Amino acid sequence: MDIPDLSALAQPGTTLTLRVTPKAARNRIVAEDDVLRVYVTTVPEDGKANAAVQKLLAKALGLPKSRLTLLRGHTSRDKVFQVD
Repeated sequence: MDIPDLSALAQPGTTLTLRVTPKAARNRIVAEDDVLRVYVTTVPEDGKANAAVQKLLAKALGLPKSRLTLLRGHTSRDKVFQVD
């Protein structure tokens, strides 16, 4: 897995804009300009991909996944998470 260290973004109140690609070959996070691209191997049904993104993002931030809240994009590829 390619997971960069995003611990500098782990401040309470920080919002993270993501572009998610489900059904990818491997789990990874790529930082491009202002947007983080997150690739997960999970299929996008019943919130499974959202849960996988939350878990991967929490690992990169060094936080428990319970501190990440999905604000927008429950059914979209463009998502906004907030650090609680």
